[in-house]
Amino acid sequence: MATRIKLLLLALLLVVAAAAQSGVDAGQAREIFSEIDGILQDLHEITGFRIKHRVPADIITRDKVKEFLEQRLKEATSPEEIRVEELTLKKFGLVPQDFDLAKNTVDLLTEQAAAFYDFHRKRLSITDWTPSATREPALVHELGHALADQNVNLEKFIKRGSKSDDGSLARLAVMEGQASWLMSEYLARKAGQSLATSPVLLESMAHTIESGASQFPVFESEPLYLRQTLVFPYSQGLLFQNAVYERMKQKAFEEVFRRPPLSTQQILHPDTYFSGVAPTRPALPQLPDARGYKRIAEGTVGELDHAILLEQCAGRQESAAVSPHWRGGAYALLEHRSPDRVVLLYTVEWDDAASAGRYFRLYRRVLEKKWKHLAIESESGTMLSGAGDDGHFVVQLTGSVVTSLEGAENPVAPAR
Repeated sequence: MATRIKLLLLALLLVVAAAAQSGVDAGQAREIFSEIDGILQDLHEITGFRIKHRVPADIITRDKVKEFLEQRLKEATSPEEIRVEELTLKKFGLVPQDFDLAKNTVDLLTEQAAAFYDFHRKRLSITDWTPSATREPALVHELGHALADQNVNLEKFIKRGSKSDDGSLARLAVMEGQASWLMSEYLARKAGQSLATSPVLLESMAHTIESGASQFPVFESEPLYLRQTLVFPYSQGLLFQNAVYERMKQKAFEEVFRRPPLSTQQILHPDTYFSGVAPTRPALPQLPDARGYKRIAEGTVGELDHAILLEQCAGRQESAAVSPHWRGGAYALLEHRSPDRVVLLYTVEWDDAASAGRYFRLYRRVLEKKWKHLAIESESGTMLSGAGDDGHFVVQLTGSVVTSLEGAENPVAPAR
């Protein structure tokens, strides 16, 4: 579903494995900008991307970062869009009922920022609290974005993927993964090494990205979903870019933009990208009486979404065993203003009946985890119905497809 992707796309930020420090002299910090032309030339030689113009850059304060994010939030989304995105996460049980999506996202990204490239205004910024040891890696990462933008147009690249939530997150992984790979490769070459010839170094860089964010208190207090979807584009995107590079060498940098991955599954399992395995779009269940309801949201639910949902509700082992069998998923929210009610329509297809059956049984744990009260009214090997905190529900297993209708005002009869 990746509905918070619109918020994460407000800026392209670098997650760094270093604690923030205060008292950095802005004039001293600006000295790093003298290296921009040399770094761009090195990135050109690695990628083959043309350097078309210089990249404006400056130092930015914490207050200005927060101001920038809040302003971009206002420009890119409406209060109603944020309400619906937040509501979607709550309906799936991925965030608490009192969760404030807009505030938490701004606070999280402000804390995590070391540098960012604003692909809307074509400008690069490094935060004034970025430690001196991480300024060069941060600058290389963001110049990777700037160089790609001069050759691809990142804003258009993201907009073209907006029809699929999961596909949008995959495109973000292309952008952040490529910049993370270039940063890592640039540093490796300075030390006489290369990611292409050192699998250990590659895994170490991916691990550093994943573990680095955990040093920050705001990040650690966030729900699992926001933590993992923030780190995913950097760590898994890096591994994906490397897999494409191993096959295509320099052509890989343009190829991932020319033929972007369609899903987070293709990022997680590059073999599905190379073989062209496209996600399915199974049909949603239907609300028997939809009079007075308005569809306020619809989208895709990808492998990453299911991996996080299962880890949160059933543990990492179950998640790792089931989520790779994902084939496609979708959801919709229907809202009735009077009486005030929101219904979740959700469907997911798996690659075999056994995996679907296993997920069907695990989904009961999802319901138990996200609701304080769960009353089972009917249960069989292919159907589960009853009532939860926000209304009646029915979950069904049909072959390799699991569907769920949740939040209805009255008991829902299973589909025939």
